[in-house]
Amino acid sequence: MPSFDIVSKVELQALDNAINVTTREVSNRFDFKGTHVVLELDKKTFQLKLEAEDDMKMRQLIDVLISRANKQGIAPEAFDLSKEGAQSGKIWRKEVKVRNGLAQEDAKKIVKLVKDAGLKVQAAIQDDLVRVTGKKIDDLQSVIQLCRTTDLGLPLQFVNMRD
Repeated sequence: MPSFDIVSKVELQALDNAINVTTREVSNRFDFKGTHVVLELDKKTFQLKLEAEDDMKMRQLIDVLISRANKQGIAPEAFDLSKEGAQSGKIWRKEVKVRNGLAQEDAKKIVKLVKDAGLKVQAAIQDDLVRVTGKKIDDLQSVIQLCRTTDLGLPLQFVNMRD
């Protein structure tokens, strides 16, 4: 029976490259010359630590980071920017979580979307992925198209297609 997996993974090397390019660009930009800017990645928890002198520079830093990550193949939805930054003295600090893997509630949304579509496929949650199986590859391709057109707010990849 044909099957494939729906995952939401961020490649660590691509993320590291995006951070290095962002750091290099910020150090060369005129509006950031002589200012305090920190951009660090905790590789175990996939968490970014950002520091800038004011809110405007923080927003510019995030814009540069997202554009460079997009060029590395990381979708902008992979960054959880919902948490507000906090000012500590003269420095703005913000922690940005990088979404790596499907959370349980996101996997449930995907399964519900597939089941509500009425296609002859089965979707099952397995750890941090959703496995979709069906009798016809055309049905599986319809599920892929459905997930791409529906805005779930997640960067999804479709891997492990088997016949």
